[in-house]
Amino acid sequence: MDFDAIVIGGGHAGIEAALALSRLDFSTLIITQSLDAIGRLSCNPAVGGLSKGNIVREVDALGGEMARLIDASMIQFRILNRSRGPAVQAPRAQADKNLYSRLAKRTLELQKNLHLFQDTVVDILSDEDDRICQGVLTERGRKFSSRVVVMTTGTFMDGKIFIGNFTQSSGRLGEPAAVGLGSALRKRGYTVGRLKTGTPARVSKASLDFSKMEEQRGDEDMQAFSFFKEKSERPHVSCHVTYTNEKTHQVIRDNLHLSPLFSGEIVGTGPRYCPSIEDKVKRFPDRERHQIFVEPEGLDTQEMYLNGISSSLPELVQEEFLRTLPGLENVQIMRPGYAVEYDYLNPTQLFSSLESKRHRGLFVAGQTNGTSGYEEAACQGLMAGINAARKLQGKDPLVLNRAEAYTGVLIDDLVTMGTEEPYRMFTSRAEYRLSLRHDDADMRLFPYCEEVGLATDEMREMFQKKKNGIEEIKELLRQKRVSSLWVNDHEKLTPHVGKNLYMTLKDPAVTMVDLEEFLPEIQNYLPHWIQHTELDVKYEGYVARQERQVSRYRKMEDMLIPEGFEYDLQEGISKESREKLKMIQPRSVGQASRISGVRSSDIAVLTVLLSRFGKTQEKEK
Repeated sequence: MDFDAIVIGGGHAGIEAALALSRLDFSTLIITQSLDAIGRLSCNPAVGGLSKGNIVREVDALGGEMARLIDASMIQFRILNRSRGPAVQAPRAQADKNLYSRLAKRTLELQKNLHLFQDTVVDILSDEDDRICQGVLTERGRKFSSRVVVMTTGTFMDGKIFIGNFTQSSGRLGEPAAVGLGSALRKRGYTVGRLKTGTPARVSKASLDFSKMEEQRGDEDMQAFSFFKEKSERPHVSCHVTYTNEKTHQVIRDNLHLSPLFSGEIVGTGPRYCPSIEDKVKRFPDRERHQIFVEPEGLDTQEMYLNGISSSLPELVQEEFLRTLPGLENVQIMRPGYAVEYDYLNPTQLFSSLESKRHRGLFVAGQTNGTSGYEEAACQGLMAGINAARKLQGKDPLVLNRAEAYTGVLIDDLVTMGTEEPYRMFTSRAEYRLSLRHDDADMRLFPYCEEVGLATDEMREMFQKKKNGIEEIKELLRQKRVSSLWVNDHEKLTPHVGKNLYMTLKDPAVTMVDLEEFLPEIQNYLPHWIQHTELDVKYEGYVARQERQVSRYRKMEDMLIPEGFEYDLQEGISKESREKLKMIQPRSVGQASRISGVRSSDIAVLTVLLSRFGKTQEKEK
């Protein structure tokens, strides 16, 4: 074999997969169409957001790279939803997109055991039975053999862009599509579909009048995304907000017939949650305005990103409607908005490990599985890389469940139910989101990082230091009681005289800030440790109640279905459910219960059958 592992693609999924495999001491080759496009932030120049910020912190806790890259390249940081509960709070950072990409490429170049190569993969290599993946074939005719392959093609697999009546074979504007791989996979029996996404125009900062817009500053305290870095020291840059108006909407309505979205040229399904501006105007005719965020793309560029107004209308129409926005009357477009349509694999063709059911040794991650977003891609890439490594090690795959990570929710949704539109993570998708805060991802997942071998001594030291610090803060709260002398200046403490501070902090009206003056020792601890402790204490009762639900869920997840279980031989399961179970091949009764179309009565029968099967296995031993 030329390599232990090959990774196809240098986007956010490919980066995580390649680093995981090479850091676990496997010789790895990453093949990408352009070495200069590694780690591109193709759409908005930001990382994180609601639920997405949680995913970035999970990637970090598991030993991935995305949090470190954004910490080194952020130009604004915000905690979203501060006024709401911790389950829906999340960090988001604007990035210097060129710096982010350079840092990503540099990280790969310096990584031991990792080799970079520029070419386009057009097919996989397999054994005579076409059951085991053994490498890849490139556009220039090179054959590279390997024991495992991770495919992360993003929007480039037979990608096609649209701007009015202009079309081009591209994965991004100015970058050629990866032609051939989608067709090759279809010939090998894969179900391959088409999806669509879009991006707005980039405009010149010098042509904008910010005095007509609302300034949106970041948080003064620029926190680190990575658990293994105490603080991020980076320049702060403001974003701005403007709005569409009736003139904007009229220009768009007058030109809808020129949009490839409505002319039938685009056949791929687009994202419901992030529609183009022409789609918004058509679907919501009563809306008087739509919010547009004007975001800087970096410190060394004049390009500004117009978040919320993606379009595939002709360039002159884009210029016309943009000039109706306050502050953009004299706007100069540097790059037009466009739509991109691309091939993706139906993810129900994968196991929960992200390994293909058709070709053993082939793992698939990122937008190739129908997801959208850098964060969704990164967590899949990391899990695919980890599980490809564990396959090489002869170990069972690492599969995170829905109760312990957003990453687990995302992958379970994909492989169990599939997707027919670009999948985006939302907090509402996670049934146990109260236990999936962004600030405690390390407490939930770092033990897995150690188990798989991605933890460094420095990471272990920082994790243990934080864990000990939180316990020490809690003990300080338990030891000190509210004195009657305190209530003159703090009336909210009156009902708690005699109680310890730990119990007092459970009162929604009381915050850690109210108690800090009575706990001078707390100044010895990092602010985010203190905040973590406060959330732990305040939501302890809610989490305990949720844990009872999780316990019931885990019982079903722990009831594993043997690989190759013969559903056709089992009496009592309906034909429809049997076909669905055979197609998805769920790893547990819990996963089987989430398959669309499988009846609850059939799940009950399956549970009984597996119980009998287990007893039979015991007797044979």
